[in-house]
Amino acid sequence: MADSPVTSGTSTPVPEGAAAPSKNEEKKKAKRLEKEAKFAAKAAQKAAAASSGDKKAKTEKERVKKEEEAPFVNTTPKGEKKDLSQPMASGYNPIAVEAAWYEWWEAQGFFRPQFTPEGEIKPEGRFVISFPPPNVTGSLHIGHALTVAIQDTLVRWNRMLGKTTVWVPGYDHAGISTQSVVEKRLFNATGQTRHDLGRENFIEKVWEWKEDYQSRITNQMRRLGGSFDWDRVAFTMDETRYKAVMENFCRLYEDGIIYRANRLVNWCVRMNTTLSNLEVDQKQLNGRTLLNVPGYDLKEKFEFGVIVSFAYPIDGSDEKIIVATTRPETMLGDTAIAVHPDDPRYKHLHGKFAVHPFLDRKIPIITDSIVVDMSFGTGAVKITPAHDPNDYEVGVRHNLPFISLMNDDGTYNDNAGPQFKGMKRFHVRVAVVKALQDKGLYVETKDNPMQIPICSKSGDVIEQVLKPQWWVNCQPLAEEALKRTRAGELLIQPKQSESEWYRWLEGLQDWCISRQLWWGHRIPAYFVRIEGQQQDNADTKNWVVGRTLEEATERAKKLANGANFTLEQDEDVLDTWFSSGIWPFSTLGWPEETPDFKNFYPTSILETGWDILFFWVARMVLLGIHLTGKVPFAEVLCHAMIRDAHGRKMSKSLGNVIDPIDVIQGLDLEALHQKLYDGNLDEKEINKAKAGQKKDFPKGIPQCGTDALRFALCAYTGGGRDINLEILRVEGYRKFCNKIFNATKFAMLKLDDEFVPEPTAKPTGKETVVERWILHKLNNAAQEINRDLAERNFMTATSAAYNFWLYELCDVYIEAMKPMTDESASPETRRSAQQTLYTCLDYGLRLLHPFMPFVTEELWQRLPRRPNDPTPSIMMSSFPTFDSAFVFEEAEKDFDIVFSAIKTGRSLAAQYNLQHDMQLFIKVQDDREVELFESQSRTFVALSKGCKSLQVVRDVSEIPAGCGSQVLTPSVIVHILVKGQVDLEAEIVKCDKKLHLAKMNLDKILKVEQQADYEETVPANVRLANEEKRKTLETEITSLELSKEMFVKLK
Repeated sequence: MADSPVTSGTSTPVPEGAAAPSKNEEKKKAKRLEKEAKFAAKAAQKAAAASSGDKKAKTEKERVKKEEEAPFVNTTPKGEKKDLSQPMASGYNPIAVEAAWYEWWEAQGFFRPQFTPEGEIKPEGRFVISFPPPNVTGSLHIGHALTVAIQDTLVRWNRMLGKTTVWVPGYDHAGISTQSVVEKRLFNATGQTRHDLGRENFIEKVWEWKEDYQSRITNQMRRLGGSFDWDRVAFTMDETRYKAVMENFCRLYEDGIIYRANRLVNWCVRMNTTLSNLEVDQKQLNGRTLLNVPGYDLKEKFEFGVIVSFAYPIDGSDEKIIVATTRPETMLGDTAIAVHPDDPRYKHLHGKFAVHPFLDRKIPIITDSIVVDMSFGTGAVKITPAHDPNDYEVGVRHNLPFISLMNDDGTYNDNAGPQFKGMKRFHVRVAVVKALQDKGLYVETKDNPMQIPICSKSGDVIEQVLKPQWWVNCQPLAEEALKRTRAGELLIQPKQSESEWYRWLEGLQDWCISRQLWWGHRIPAYFVRIEGQQQDNADTKNWVVGRTLEEATERAKKLANGANFTLEQDEDVLDTWFSSGIWPFSTLGWPEETPDFKNFYPTSILETGWDILFFWVARMVLLGIHLTGKVPFAEVLCHAMIRDAHGRKMSKSLGNVIDPIDVIQGLDLEALHQKLYDGNLDEKEINKAKAGQKKDFPKGIPQCGTDALRFALCAYTGGGRDINLEILRVEGYRKFCNKIFNATKFAMLKLDDEFVPEPTAKPTGKETVVERWILHKLNNAAQEINRDLAERNFMTATSAAYNFWLYELCDVYIEAMKPMTDESASPETRRSAQQTLYTCLDYGLRLLHPFMPFVTEELWQRLPRRPNDPTPSIMMSSFPTFDSAFVFEEAEKDFDIVFSAIKTGRSLAAQYNLQHDMQLFIKVQDDREVELFESQSRTFVALSKGCKSLQVVRDVSEIPAGCGSQVLTPSVIVHILVKGQVDLEAEIVKCDKKLHLAKMNLDKILKVEQQADYEETVPANVRLANEEKRKTLETEITSLELSKEMFVKLK
C-alpha cells in the first residue's frame, strides 16, 4: 500500500563515471592504512589500559564514598517544614525524601476539610470517604496498603480539584479475631485462660492489646502517606460509636426487625461461639478423606467424605429400614424417619415406629414429599431436627421433638445416653459406627464427594446446634436495598461485583447477631425474670431492650405489671459486623444530628476488597437505608485480592504475608525469619514459612520506599479479581522515582538563578515545535489521568503519568532542550525553553502527586513559585486539567514525524553497530518537510546519541555513496553513512552465520509441517506456534540477505 512505510536495506552505490584509482595510488594507500592501523592499535591499547585504570579508580572512589556516606538521620523538628536550602542529594534515597513531610502536612492542617469563608462546602463539591477500619489484631498487610494507595490517590486528587475532602480513619475491635489472639497469647505467656481472669480483667487485657496494636497500625497508615483527618479518628468501641451501636440495636428491635428465636446456628467449638454463614468456609472433599480437627491430638485423624448406611429395626417385627448419613454421630438425636408418601416400598410402614438401638426411644416413620427423593439411596431419610437445617424444617412441619446432643465444648450431653455421654463429638462418630457393627445394624461406608463447613477463623469443623439467639429479619431490608440499587442510587464496580450483589441480596437469609464472646458490644437486652412465673428464655416477649439500664428498667416495670422482677442482661455480645455496619454514619456523629452528619452524609464512595462485599458492604447499605433513610454512599468500588507472585493466597504459614513497612524500608532474610516468631505460629508452621520466605525473597525484601509501593499497587489495579504481586516490579518503580529525582535535579540546573516563572502557564505562542509538542503531551496526560481517575481506572492513570515523565519529558524534551539552553542559543529561545520546562516540571509533579506524595512534594518545594502564588504545598495546589490553550495538534504531528526519523536513525546505527561520529541524511520531497527537519536539526542531533551531523536533502544525488537507509514515509527516507565505519568482511561473515542458523531452523519447522498426518495429529496450539516461528524465520532470512547484499556492494 502506498501509505505503508517500507523498510529498505540497500546502500547508496558509488556514482557512475568516477575515476578508478591507479595501482601506485592503491599501494601508497595500503601502506598508509597499515601504518594508521598499527598506530590505532597502540593507541587503543593505551586507551584500554587508561580506561581500566580509570574504572578501577572510579570503583575505588565509589566504594570509599559509599563507606563514608552515613545513614540518613532526620534532623527536622517534628511538625516543622523540611529545610531544602542545601543542594540536592547525589541520588534518590526514599527514606530521606519521605522524612518530615507527613508531620508537616498534619501540623499545617492540610488533611482537614477546606470550607468557604462562610463555613460552607466549597462550590467545587465534596468528596467524603470512610477508611475500612482495620482489625486491632496485629498490623496492616499489603492488602491494607492497596486500600490506602487507592483511597489516598482519590482523596488527594479530589482535594487538588478544589473540593471539600474528608477521609475518616478508624479501627475495628474485631470481636472474634481479637479475643482469639489475646486468649492464645495469654495462655502461652501465663498458662491462664480468660475464665481464670474473669470477664472484667480479661477485657482490660484486651484493651491493653488494642492500644498497643492500634498505635502500630496508625504508624503504618502514616508511613503509607494516607492524608487522613486524624481529628475525626474513630474506634468501633469508643464512646460515640458505642452509643450508636446501642441505638442501632434498640431501634431495629423497636421496628420489629430484630427478634429472638431458638434456631439452628453455626457453632464453632474451638472459638466457642456462633458464626454467620459468611464466616464459614466450605471445604470440598472428593471422597474419603482423613482430617485433623482442632482440639484433638495431632495424631488423631477422622473420616470425612463418606456416607454411612445403617439399619433401624422396625418396632414389633423383624423388618429393618436402611438410612444413610455423612454424620453417623447425629443418629443419637434422630426423632423421625421420613419416606415419600407415594413410595410403594414403605406404604406398609406409614404410621409405624422404628426402635433406636442405643436409646429407650421409638422413632416415628413419617411421610414428607419435600425432603425425600424416592430415587436417591434407599428412599428413607433419618431426621435430626436439632442438628441439620433441612431436618429442622421437617421438625417444624411435623411438630417433632428437637433433641440437642452437644454441649458448647463439643462433648455429648445426657441426651446421647450413658454409652456416649461426655465423649467428644468425633470420638462419638467412631464409637457409634463401632456400636452399630456390634449390633449387626451397620450396612456399608461409601465414598461421598461433599463439602464440610469450616470456621474461617479457627479451621474447626462447624456444627449446627439449637440456641436461643438474636436475629435480624433481613428480607425487608434487602428488598429496599435492591429497589434503591436498581433505581441508580448506588453504583457498584466492577460489573462482576454488581451481578453478585443482586444475586446475594435476592437470596438473603436472616442474620444471627449474637456472639458468645466477652470482647465486644454487650447486647442491650435484658431477660425480665418475674417472680412466680414460668418463662421461656427463647421467647422475645420475656425480654426488654434499653439504650441505658434506666430505659430497660422502665420497660421491665410495664412488662411485670406490678410483680417483682429482676433484670438479667444477655451475656453475649453483638456480631462485629453489626457495629461496623453503621461505620459510614456513626463516624460522622449519628445518631446525633452533628454538623459532620449534615455536611458529609451520605459519603461519596466505599472502596474495599471484593471479598467483604457481603460481610460488610451489604450490611452497611441495609442498615444505612433503614436507619438514615439514605444509601450510605453513592458508589462501591471493589478492588482485587492481593496474592503472592505465584498466585497463592497470602498466609502466615506460607511465609508470604508482606508487611508494607518492610517493602518501604527493606528487610534482610534473617530479619524476615525473625518476624515469624511474633505471631501465633507453632514451630512446624514457622519452619514451613521460613522455607517459603527463602524461596521468594532469597536476599530479603529490597528497600523500595512508599512512593514506589503506592504507585505499583495502583498500577496493578485494573478491575481484575486478583493481583499477583511481584516485589521486583515494586523495585522497578523505585527506579522510576530515581529517574524523576535525577531528571528534576538536572532540569533545575537549566533554571539558572535569574530564572523567574511567568505569572501564568499559558503558552506565549512563540514556542518551538518541540515545546509545543511537549505541552500538548502534558495536556493529553492531564486529560487522560483525570478521565481515568474519574472512571476508577488506576492502571491506565499510572501508565499515562509514567509515559509522560519517562518517554516524553525525560527521554525527549529534557534532551531536546539542551541545545536550546546552551550558550549559542538566543536569550528568547533559552527563556522560552526554560518556561516550558518549568511548566512541565510543575504540572508533571502535580499529576504524579496523588500516587507519589513524598517525592513530588520534595521536588516541587525546590521549584520557584510563580509571582503571587502563595500555595504552601503541592497537595494544596490545583490539579492540572485539560486546557485548550495547550492543544497543538499540528505541532504534535510535526514533531512525531521528526521523532520517528530520530528513532529510525537510532535503529540504523544499532543495526550497523555505529556508536559515534554518525552522519545522518534525511531525504524529503517538499519545502515544508525541508523547513521542519532543518528547524529541528539541533534537536535531531541532541536526541541521536553519537550523531555528528544531520543534513536535509531533496535529491538522492546529494547523499554520499555507502549509506544504509530506511523508508519512514513515502516522502521521508533516513540514510546513515556506513562506508568506512564498519568492517565489511566481518559484517558479511556475521550475516552468513546468522543465515545458516536461521535456514537450518526453518528447515526443521518445514519438515515437521510437511508430515502427512501433521494436521490431524498435532494440537492446534502447537501448529499455531510453529506457523509463527516459520514466519519469523522467513522474515529474518529476507532481512539478512538484504543486509549481506548491501555489505557486498560496499566492498
